[in-house]
Amino acid sequence: MATKFVWPKPDRFTLMLIGTVLLATFLPARGGFVSVVDVIGRASIILLFFLHGANLSTEAVKDALGQWKLQLLILASTFLLFPLIGLGLGPLRGHAIDANLYTGLLFLCCLPSTVQSSIALTSIARGNVPAAICAASASNLAGIVLTPLLTGLLLANQSAISFDAVWSIVSTILLPFAAGQLLHKRIGGWLKARKPMFSVVDRGSVLIMVYAAFGKAVVNGIWQTVSAVDLLILVLFCLGLLAIVVVAVRGAARVAKLSQPDEAALVFCGSVKSLITGVPMASVLFPAAAVGAIVLPLMMYHQIQLIACAFLARRYERRAIATEQPGV
Repeated sequence: MATKFVWPKPDRFTLMLIGTVLLATFLPARGGFVSVVDVIGRASIILLFFLHGANLSTEAVKDALGQWKLQLLILASTFLLFPLIGLGLGPLRGHAIDANLYTGLLFLCCLPSTVQSSIALTSIARGNVPAAICAASASNLAGIVLTPLLTGLLLANQSAISFDAVWSIVSTILLPFAAGQLLHKRIGGWLKARKPMFSVVDRGSVLIMVYAAFGKAVVNGIWQTVSAVDLLILVLFCLGLLAIVVVAVRGAARVAKLSQPDEAALVFCGSVKSLITGVPMASVLFPAAAVGAIVLPLMMYHQIQLIACAFLARRYERRAIATEQPGV
């Protein structure tokens, strides 16, 4: 019997994210408190990427080489298809969609896949979970380098990436990540045994940076420049982006003659984007005053991908059960 679909309830992190935006809207950091929040935010970014480096097993990425066709399709969707779609929306910038929100969409298109959500969705869909684990790890490892590089290339005309931003990437993201990788064998097992602590740092750092980014954006008048109509248009753009990618990767799976479990891994690893990685990177790559508008599309897409992909995962699950029990 197929599992009855249950409408996904907002998780605790989503509610905390909404609460943080509301807090930043009504009580943004001002005066000397701004520098305190900035220091805490920068320290949390360094700690976050150090822990990501220490927690990520390079063996898991190496194992992905055994399924090179699937892994290449996932990487192509994440770092090629998404940016191409983003560039294709360029003529609509400043007309159908606010210019700053479009910049945020382009940045969204450059981000790696999320880890927890893509693996969880693949599992619900009865997909190839080991391949999803490898793909998510490889995507995030590649994203450390490719996301800043792609962002710089796509936004070159807007001078989004400066020398100072490059140094910030190296000192705040790459060096802590590399240090974590060097210490993986020593502390990786210790971290895996303390997942709740890692999760607190993971999500806590994002909440701090969202508060800092939106606080500065509110002080600079973001809610006077981004209207309810702009937000509705942004939702439509995010829905359209997700729909195009899902249709494209499902078509690619059929052309490549992937099995249903591999197709599920491709769909859910190749269509989702990482909020956990995106918010810290935006804080490093973009001017402080612009970060709030930059991360808004990412936050919107994050919620949409969870709800839409939960529906899709249940469809894959029902199809898998029907295949296993053809008489049911």
